[in-house]
Amino acid sequence: MAEPRKKALISHGTAAQNRKARFDYKINETVEAGIVLVGPEVKSLRAGRAALADAWAGERDGELWLFNTYIPEWQAGSFVARFEPRRPRKLLLHRKQMRELIGAVTREGVTIVPLEILFNDRGIAKVVLGLAEGKTKADKRHAIAERDWQRDKARLMRERG
Repeated sequence: MAEPRKKALISHGTAAQNRKARFDYKINETVEAGIVLVGPEVKSLRAGRAALADAWAGERDGELWLFNTYIPEWQAGSFVARFEPRRPRKLLLHRKQMRELIGAVTREGVTIVPLEILFNDRGIAKVVLGLAEGKTKADKRHAIAERDWQRDKARLMRERG
C-alpha cells in the first residue's frame, strides 16, 4: 500500500482565511499589515493550521494587536519552543495607517476584522485587515437569498445550455 502524501507547505498565498467575516460584516476598506511571529508559529502557518474565526484586532498601548488568533504549536522536529496558541500578536503598520485605523474605530464605531493571513511573494507573513461595519439580521438574510438565487440561476443556465 502506498504511503500517504504529505501536504505541501505554503510558500506564498493564503495560509488562513476568515470566511465568516464577509458574511457577518460589511467590509469598507482593507489594509495589509505585518505580524510579529516566533519561528514555530511561522511553521504552523506554512502548514495551513491557523484559524481566524474568533480573531479581532484592537489597540493596546497606542499600537495595534491581533487578539484571539489560533496558531497551534509546531509538533514536528526537534525545535522545542512553547508559546501560547491564542496569545496577542503585534501588528506592524506605518504610524499614519495605525492612527487612521484607531481613529476610525473610536469615531465611526467600526471594527477591525482580520480577513486572512497570507505569505507575500517574498515569503513574509501578512495579515489583511478589514474596516468593517456589522450587518443586521435582515442584511444577512438578503445575502443568503441572493446567494441562493445565483446558485439556482447558474443551475438553470447549465440545464438549458
